[in-house]
Amino acid sequence: MASKAIRRSFIAGTWYPGDPELLRSTISGYLQKTPPWLPPGEVVGIVAPHAGYIYSGQVAACAYKCLEEATYDAVLVIAPSHRARFDGVSVYGPGGYETPLGVLEVDEGLVAGILAAGAKFKLLPEAHHSEHAIEIQLPFLQVLFGNIKIVPLLMGDQNAETCETLAGAIVEASGKRRILMVASADLSHFHDYPTARRMDERILKRLQAQDEKGLKGDLEAGLSESCGGGPMITVMTAARMLRATGARMLCYANSGDVTGDRGSVVGYGAAVYYRQNS
Repeated sequence: MASKAIRRSFIAGTWYPGDPELLRSTISGYLQKTPPWLPPGEVVGIVAPHAGYIYSGQVAACAYKCLEEATYDAVLVIAPSHRARFDGVSVYGPGGYETPLGVLEVDEGLVAGILAAGAKFKLLPEAHHSEHAIEIQLPFLQVLFGNIKIVPLLMGDQNAETCETLAGAIVEASGKRRILMVASADLSHFHDYPTARRMDERILKRLQAQDEKGLKGDLEAGLSESCGGGPMITVMTAARMLRATGARMLCYANSGDVTGDRGSVVGYGAAVYYRQNS
């Protein structure tokens, strides 16, 4: 991979531990504290938060815990772009993403398949350089799956057309491969604790019901908030295309539960989508 572009870690040592041993033990600790639950079928998608681990790591572990016995050919991490502004979806590759646990190589076959799906998909590596929402998921994947291949997907816009097109491109490109989709998403931002809980409860119900249309409507009406609405809608849509009709809301918390400051909080949720055993 020496001749390919490696996206260097942007948040190691700040958003999560920069020391490899401490990072691995931190994630293992979160997983050990999470009650075990194995879905009755093959998991194709999860929703996990993308805040610093001290705030949302335990919630993220709820999503990743149910993958402990799973195997995949590749993982597609879908995240909103917080800093770069562009239309469509930026696909990273060829190359890899670095964390303190090593470099995860990009699946070039899947990348090529998604890029071939139309003009909405483009290579904009600079959009990934200072974005945290993909990288924050990767150490969990490395602890669970080692050197699994990934496809980093950064959504410059999250409108209905982009979500639908991205979901279709993922399903078409993956073919018969066993894939996992990760929707990287936080929920409401900077409301007081009761308001945040009320707004987030609507999202939790939509996630549980696999109701992407209802979620879209709530977000558009301002009844709910999320900086990862597009990734969540995309994963729910693609999961349905992949015949995954099982859904479960796994856990919820917000930053006030961690810090004790309930005046201005950020919400975090974890959910899973799976093909039910017949």
